[in-house]
Amino acid sequence: MGLSVIPYKLLPIKDIKLFGRDYFGILISIILFGPVISLFITALESNHGLWKHLAETVLGLYVANTLYLFIGVLILSAGLGISCAWFVTNFSFPGRKFLEWALILPLACPAYIIAYVYTDFLEYAGPVQGLIRGTLGFETAKDYYFPEIRSIGGAIFVMGFVLYPYVYILARTGFSNSPRSLFETASLYGENKFFRVGLPLCRPYIVAGLALVGMEVLSDFGTVEYFSIPTLTLGIFNVWIGMNSISAASQIALITFIFIVLLLFFEIKARSQQRFSETSKRFNGISHVKLSGPKSFAISLFCFIPLFLGFILPVIILFSNVLLGLKGFDFLNIGMVLLNTIILALISTLIIIIFAFFSANVSHFCSNKILLVFYNLSACGYAFPGTMLAVGVVVFIGFVDSFTGSIIFFSGSFMGIVFAYTVRFYAIPFGTTVSGFSRIPRNLFDACSTLGHSQINTAFKITLPLIRSSVLAASILTFVDIVKELPITLILRPFNFETLSTYTYQFAHDELMIEASLPAFFIILCGLLPIFLVNEVMKGFFHGYKN
Repeated sequence: MGLSVIPYKLLPIKDIKLFGRDYFGILISIILFGPVISLFITALESNHGLWKHLAETVLGLYVANTLYLFIGVLILSAGLGISCAWFVTNFSFPGRKFLEWALILPLACPAYIIAYVYTDFLEYAGPVQGLIRGTLGFETAKDYYFPEIRSIGGAIFVMGFVLYPYVYILARTGFSNSPRSLFETASLYGENKFFRVGLPLCRPYIVAGLALVGMEVLSDFGTVEYFSIPTLTLGIFNVWIGMNSISAASQIALITFIFIVLLLFFEIKARSQQRFSETSKRFNGISHVKLSGPKSFAISLFCFIPLFLGFILPVIILFSNVLLGLKGFDFLNIGMVLLNTIILALISTLIIIIFAFFSANVSHFCSNKILLVFYNLSACGYAFPGTMLAVGVVVFIGFVDSFTGSIIFFSGSFMGIVFAYTVRFYAIPFGTTVSGFSRIPRNLFDACSTLGHSQINTAFKITLPLIRSSVLAASILTFVDIVKELPITLILRPFNFETLSTYTYQFAHDELMIEASLPAFFIILCGLLPIFLVNEVMKGFFHGYKN
């Protein structure tokens, strides 16, 4: 009797036996990690001299453009995110309460949609340059200078103003979580509080936020493809589709993988350095410095500019295009595309949540480190760009098709794209659910075991009700990410099957921005769901922190 209630996790590793759930959990992990393994195996195959040709011609350009874009977006995102976080955390100025949550709204806008909008707005035939020519009497583009939006600088501008909220959210958390006594000490000695205290203490948070920004930059396909910027991500697509060489595409993907490994290394190292020197939050209340006059106006304007350029202006332009094309929209076709998107996202989200909940449940009761490695490897797909992951998925499901003797066809099917989404976005609910399990008191599981309940009954009667908020949050985030996903959907979708992202892409690629505006607007509306969720979480955190 005593032995039967000993928690499984506390048993010595040598005494642990594999149960059915363990084998099933390992199988899920191997299947989800399969595309990554396939990518590496494919990269070892011969490409008949194509790699040498790429190295002599365009590979250097791919790497250089990726580095320029990567560094530029990181600098812009860091400048906007850190400064805005510092101002709203430490100062009181007009509009602060609105800006402290509204500054995260650009996250609702995929970078490729903002790229479409700003190109239509700022290009030679757009309203801005048209107004300049009409007002100043210029005849052609040679008569005046206007920066080219379809350039690396334009891509840095678009992506920086869309992705800075990753840095802002974490930097704001870091500044709010820093001991107030250290700031007071800096004031007593006449030191700059931002450079001498705030920035050093917040560095791990900032690095983590920049790692997320870097992941998004490396994963981006729609923006660089629309701006015709040859980066590694676009190179994978061009070599695979244009040159029909999946092995060369895999080799380019491995170069992208080096960037990803470096980002993960710096993010993990930064996270491991997070330390807290004060445990009593009662004495950590933040007293905002009240500003007035020109300084107050300047800070309000500075914090409003990222929100305006990253969200308000693009949404206004997009909504005006929707109104202009209201009579010409094919609402029946758009309705079908919207239905396709919702069905695909719902089915994929449900499957991902079920797998993640099961794997998190198994890993929580497992103390075998080797098995835990398997479970964690299954969640690495989120670290890979969609274009890169699509290569591995195609190779892996091609192997499955051949292994099953063509009885089940995954390639180019609805099941294939659902599987790709599962591999790509599995990490979101898995990590959230694992965190939820860790907050449940261990004695509840022991009590259920003592009463003779199986792990399945315990999972649905005890665990799920206790972590339902975490599961719901993960479901919303996964659903929205699937709706916004472009490269995987574009490459792996079944024939004559459109989602909001691919439907928008097709029209924008043909310069039909009016026709692309309504589906793009729907994508942004979906993106607002997790924004409100994040805002509620942040509001609860900072409210609890101040009290």
